[in-house]
Amino acid sequence: MRKKIVAGNWKMNKTFIDAEELISDIADLLEEIDLGNTEVIICPPFLFLEIATDIAEEANYSVGAQNMSDQEAGAFTGEISGAMLASMEVEYCIIGHSERRKYHHETHEMLARKIDLALTHSIRPIFCCGEILAEREAGMHMEIVKKQLEESLFHLNETELSSVVIAYEPVWAIGTGVNATAAQAQEMHAYIRDLVKTRYSQQIAFETSILYGGSCNSKNAKELFAQQDVDGGLIGGASLDASEFIRIIQSF
Repeated sequence: MRKKIVAGNWKMNKTFIDAEELISDIADLLEEIDLGNTEVIICPPFLFLEIATDIAEEANYSVGAQNMSDQEAGAFTGEISGAMLASMEVEYCIIGHSERRKYHHETHEMLARKIDLALTHSIRPIFCCGEILAEREAGMHMEIVKKQLEESLFHLNETELSSVVIAYEPVWAIGTGVNATAAQAQEMHAYIRDLVKTRYSQQIAFETSILYGGSCNSKNAKELFAQQDVDGGLIGGASLDASEFIRIIQSF
């Protein structure tokens, strides 16, 4: 059975003290609930990864980074390598988030290199894909997502892909308060799973966790997570409040 996952992407938020408090609050609340088959991942800014991994030693969550370099090492000022993340026992890394694509002009080829380096260092990628509003309105949303998967992810073999989590982001719904309907989410998640099945196998497709990311909160999570092919969420702003984040986790 594929794993249910709720991952919190903090983006560029919180100070050191605030981060420690939020992680501690989430850890304490997680002790009070039965997670069952659900994995919780916290993805704070780089500066707070050590706090997160330290607390995680005695807590029921995993730690992910929000990005990593497409280079192994060298004169790349300001970059963070996969080796650095692995040395801090970071288990996951978000790769290809729409904000990275938009503001940092990350290409399909660059993301493919990041995927490869993450796997080299035993870091599980959370690979993001999704369309902007103009692409959906033009009826190109499936074509766009297919291209993103084919050019950044589908060069992997079955063993490598089995370590990847896919996150579908309707970019037009991120940070806007506008949410894709549960039917829209299910349609795209089923399409992504079918693409994985066609490229790999029925078994790999069945075992791949596909998350929804796009203004997911405790009010809509239950309906979204009830969809057959929605295996959880990549949560943005709602992950910055411990109680709200826990309510989302309990929506399965």
